[in-house]
Amino acid sequence: MTENATNVNPREPKEPSEARAAGLFSGDHIVPALVLAGGTVLYAMNLYFTAALMPSIVASIGGQRLFAWVATGFLVAAVIASTLVARAITALGARGAYLVGFGGFALGSVAAAVSGTMGIFVASRVLQGVGGGLLAGLGYAVIRSALPQRLWLKASALVSAMWGVGALVGPSLGGVFGQLGAWRAAYAVLAGVAVLLALLSIRALPARVRGGRAPEPVPYGSLLALVAAAAAFSVAPMLRAAGLDLVAILVGVLLLVLFLAVESRARHTVLPRLAFVRGNPLKWVYLLVATLCAGVMVETYVPLFGQQLAGLTPVWAGFLGAALSLGWTGMQLVSVRFGPRLARAAMVGAPVLLALSMAAYGLLQAPAASTGRVVAWAVALLLGGVAIGAVFPHLSVAAMGASADGAEGEKAAAALSTTQLIAYALVSALLGVFAAGADGDLVATAERISAGLAIMTGIGVVPGIMLLRAARRPR
Repeated sequence: MTENATNVNPREPKEPSEARAAGLFSGDHIVPALVLAGGTVLYAMNLYFTAALMPSIVASIGGQRLFAWVATGFLVAAVIASTLVARAITALGARGAYLVGFGGFALGSVAAAVSGTMGIFVASRVLQGVGGGLLAGLGYAVIRSALPQRLWLKASALVSAMWGVGALVGPSLGGVFGQLGAWRAAYAVLAGVAVLLALLSIRALPARVRGGRAPEPVPYGSLLALVAAAAAFSVAPMLRAAGLDLVAILVGVLLLVLFLAVESRARHTVLPRLAFVRGNPLKWVYLLVATLCAGVMVETYVPLFGQQLAGLTPVWAGFLGAALSLGWTGMQLVSVRFGPRLARAAMVGAPVLLALSMAAYGLLQAPAASTGRVVAWAVALLLGGVAIGAVFPHLSVAAMGASADGAEGEKAAAALSTTQLIAYALVSALLGVFAAGADGDLVATAERISAGLAIMTGIGVVPGIMLLRAARRPR
């Protein structure tokens, strides 16, 4: 594997001063960068944005019994769409694929804004998920064709940071619209932003390449197993009352194993074939991404713990919940400057730091928590975000550089978002099971969730070590 493929920051030959000055936010590259970042943040913020609006939506149109399907429908649709990103690029070009993604997201947002029943609202969320899943995958996959190689690392850091920005902006913006009782206007605004970004993509992104290869056939067997696995993980928390949540998770794990088995033998696949080639480290990139994403899911519980255990107001609890995303986003501004050795070391050190931060957060939980203890929570979460930000952009470049073939490189990059979405679905279901085992004791709930996350993120040391070994092999 080449040095670039292991996601180090290779030293490039000196360029003319004009080329060096043409950075990611220069006149030539700023519009493509805005489209890539904007599409990702639309998806990322929507995960939290809708959660903040749901009390207002239920009060307006009812449908409490379908509450859980608002998230499940969106997630499953996004998983399906994310697996088709590389094929969409081949068939439509980067520009056409983005237009489909922004168009689907805008139509879903308009449908949400005019929904009169919860059933229609759930359907609108499925349409949003289709568009959003495409946008989430395109953010990584189009970097290779839209920007020069010397900007791949910075662009990957920008796209990755948008997941953190979405977690920062989504809850607060949704809370403002909810406080104003303007949830319909909130989705109208989302639709408007999607249309604006679609117009920018027409100007900024390359069209379909003439004479390019034909789109690869859709791998229906792999998709069926993957979607079934995502659905099983997503519905597991809803089956908790019947005592069937562990069964749903086990079924989901078995279906995920089936997906990987089908992928390893199929001619047409969701993941790049390189992920199943002996000696190629791409599979370790995906596993490390999945374990790092596990830590992100603590944000879904932090506001609850802040309000119930420390008496924080919803606003301050929301800020506390954003501490991890703040560390993630800020650290990426630093990590893009890492040299090869530091980038390699981060692949092992990041999961260790993240696991320690999750464990520390759990050990610091207490009823009637003091201000000092809340500050300690924030520090632990911030360090967890720093761990993710230290390595994430390097992993995305590692995926893009895993193959000299452009189509395989795009597929490898697009599969990063599929990996993230599957990790979120699995970990979310597991956290629901951990929480249920605490029998309503909130301190015990926080401790169990944090311990579980510490174990899951700590597993990332294994792929980190494998990537480090791969980088040291002679070329």
